[in-house]
Formats: sequence, C-alpha cells, structure tokens
Amino acid sequence: MDTTLLTSDSFWGNPEPVSFQTSGSSGSPKDVVISKESLLISAAAVNEHLGVTADSTWGLALPLHHVGGFGVAARAYQAGCQLRQFPQRWNAHDFRNWIAQERITHTSLVPTQVHDLVAARLAAPRSLRAIVVGGGRLDTATGQAARDLGWPVLASYGMTEAASQIATQGLEQLSQPYRPHPIPLLPIWQCQVTGDGILSIAGPALFSGFTLNHCFTVRTTKWYQTSDRATLENGMISPLGRADFAVKVLGELVDLEALEKQLFILSEGYLTSGSFVIVAVPNDRRGYLLIPVFETPCDVPRIEQIVSAHTQSARTFERLASPLYTAVLPRTDLGKIRRAEVAKWVSQRLPHTPP
Repeated sequence: MDTTLLTSDSFWGNPEPVSFQTSGSSGSPKDVVISKESLLISAAAVNEHLGVTADSTWGLALPLHHVGGFGVAARAYQAGCQLRQFPQRWNAHDFRNWIAQERITHTSLVPTQVHDLVAARLAAPRSLRAIVVGGGRLDTATGQAARDLGWPVLASYGMTEAASQIATQGLEQLSQPYRPHPIPLLPIWQCQVTGDGILSIAGPALFSGFTLNHCFTVRTTKWYQTSDRATLENGMISPLGRADFAVKVLGELVDLEALEKQLFILSEGYLTSGSFVIVAVPNDRRGYLLIPVFETPCDVPRIEQIVSAHTQSARTFERLASPLYTAVLPRTDLGKIRRAEVAKWVSQRLPHTPP
C-alpha cells in the first residue's frame, strides 16, 4: 500500500475497517478486523507517550500488512508529522544512513533488526529519539549494547488485537540500564490476569472482530482474553510468553521460552536471538520431549557443550533431548520463528520418538 494514501484524510475518513492476518509463531491464521478509529486511538496514545509532535518524523521499516508497520503510518497521520518509508530490503548499514539522511526521530523495529545494528557496531544518528521494539522480546544484553551505541531502544508489548501497543517504556528510561520488563501500560488499556496468569485486556483500541475460514465473528465482550501469560504490578506489565509455549513434562509445567533463555545465558554470548528454538514433541512416557533445533552453520561441538551444561544443571523434567540442526529455521516476515513448522519438521524427522 502506498504510504501517501496512509497519510491522507480520504483514507482515514473512510469508515471501512482494516484487516490484519495474524497467527504469531503458532496456531491457525486468522484476520483480525480493526476500525480506523481504534488505530488512531492507539496512535494518539503512543505519540503522547513518546513526545511525538508535528515536527517529528516517523520512519517506517516494517511491513504495512502487519499492525506494527501500519501503526507507524497511523501515528504519523495522527500527529500531523512526516512519514518516511525505508525504500529497500532490510540492511543495517543502509538503514543507519537512511535514518541520518531523513532525520528520522521515531521508528519501530523488531529484535532481529536491533541485533543486526549491534552486530555491525553502528552508532545511531543524533536525530533519533526513540525506537519502539516490538514483535518479540529484545534480550537484556542486546538491548544494552544497542543503547551503548546510541540506539534509543524501548521495550514494548502489544498484539494485533490491540491495534499495536499495550505497553511501552518511556523516554525517561533511556537514561537507565536497559531491561526488557516491566513495561508501563499505556493509559488507554485495562489489564487483568486470571489465576493461571493469563492476560485479558480491555480498551477503546481493541479489535472489532475476526475472520476465520471466510466467516466474520464480531467481538461482543468488553474483555479479550489473550493467549499470553503475564504479571501486573503498579501499572506495569511483565510478559511471560505465550500460554501455548508451555507444556507438561513428567507432570510438571515447562516454559519453552524460559529454557531458551537459559541456553542463551549458558552460551555466554555465543547464541543469538533467533538462531535456535526449543520445540516440544509428544512422547508417551514423558508427555513431551524437549528438542533444541539450531540453525547452521554453527559450532556443533560448542552447542553440544552448552546443551550438556544445561542438562547438568536442569531439573529432570527440563532436560533437553539431543540437538538437531537445520540450514534455515522458518520465520515470519517479522523474523519470528514459526515454532509449529519446526515442531512438524522435528516430528517427521523423529517418527518414533524414544521413551
């Protein structure tokens, strides 16, 4: 879609809603339908939170068919400020030069893009005031390295059903060490968690309904129960990952993302975000086998050493099976690993899982 259209009164004045396909990294795809009013309410909340004015410039480096990219355009229109779109495929060096040339003040990136900027040791242009990092968790080490290079990364938490962001760190946190959470809730949102820690949200930017298999279902409730686990305290949220990333092994609940974090720490910087994933494959005796899958090329002896070190320190129900390796891990166009596809590949590779 032409970004010129997305900053026009004719587009935003048209009451036709906008649809975004979402499936995250697991589950069946569905189209989430969001009104333009909701998109602009979200945009206004983000702009106010980040100090965006008519003199600011939003830089778009995410695809428009995702709410994260579309939300950038909505914020530029709502603020009456300039919108610039990165004109090519992602490249960290070219992105840095584009930011400087266009004097971008605000942008949104996913963790993979931040990682590339850090890996290239690129210093941030002085015009940049804030980078909202969404679409996944930016780890502490990479986030701090980015800030040390001048990139003003701010952790955020959001989802398509919320028209983008639910919580975003404030500019005042840029003077502090980077932490991925807790994250301040934007004032337009109400949040609560169930006894099992599942998050529900309510607010004026909530989606209107969804389409699945060409059938539209209207949202009829004030509260929307997400598939995410989280804790809430004093207006701050700490996301704990998706509920469907937790499985029962030997009767104990195991969080796959938490195990990945443990491997990341044990690797002492060797493993990077998005270079591996742990999937759960059904097993008659244990409930599930936990299998780490690494993207090649990689140092196989070193990885086996990391997995072995984890086995020595892990509780019985958290122990990993032998690692597998693949040339390419399937990803969404925002860089999220498609866990369901990896799990299917592992199941086909291990048709008879050992006890």
